[in-house]
Amino acid sequence: MKLVATDLDGTLVRNDRTVGPRTVEVFRRLERAGVVIVLVTGRPIRWIFPVYEQLGVRALAICANGAATYDPSTDTIVHSTPIEAEVLAEVCARLRATVPGVVFAVERDGGRQMRHEPEFPVGPWEADHQSVGPCTYAEMLTRPASKLLVRAGAQLPDEFTARVGACLQGLAEATNSSSSGMVEVSAAGVTKASALDRVARSHALTPADVIAFGDMPNDLPMLTWAGRGVAMANAHPAVRAAAADITSSTNEDEGVAAYLERFYNY
Repeated sequence: MKLVATDLDGTLVRNDRTVGPRTVEVFRRLERAGVVIVLVTGRPIRWIFPVYEQLGVRALAICANGAATYDPSTDTIVHSTPIEAEVLAEVCARLRATVPGVVFAVERDGGRQMRHEPEFPVGPWEADHQSVGPCTYAEMLTRPASKLLVRAGAQLPDEFTARVGACLQGLAEATNSSSSGMVEVSAAGVTKASALDRVARSHALTPADVIAFGDMPNDLPMLTWAGRGVAMANAHPAVRAAAADITSSTNEDEGVAAYLERFYNY
């Protein structure tokens, strides 16, 4: 395989948000060997810098589930496919009419900024972040959004995602990447697979040249697109069922590194 694509949380990154030394060594060897590396994540851009610092590889990052492709060497977004403002307004209107107690947040500019309704719960690590802040519902709809975040109190993740997806069918994409009951909404046709396909084609590569790793439903399009889609041992059941292979160990035990060592005979 000429391109290695990997999700971050639950896949390459351990549960304490660190990247293990075995993983660092394998990815540096891949880079030296000329293998194209792409980080493919639901994370916003503002969350990926600690991974770059630990990994030591200046790979492209597909962020916000495919909405933005970020080049760390130039600190630029090289491709962006946001939800346009008028579509965002329709998405939110449909959800407000259908889902009781729904609240929203938006990631902008690939996730360099986040704006949220005052009632939207924000994690403690974001509460004082200068790029994160509250706004009114009307203000939220004035600009395109890389990703819309949807909550409505305690929800079962898969069931809530299916409900939101049905409401937005033909208008936007709905997925999830955690057990918190938050749904992530992207522009129609925007997934990790669509963005990875674009990057692969820029290197004159096809899906057959790609091995991809993931663990959650937002990884499913990428894993089924890639020539070899690999689920983590700790992956969501639907991801394990759809993947071509499964790692022998979890993200906590650096399962991606162990798999790549065997695959490339390192």
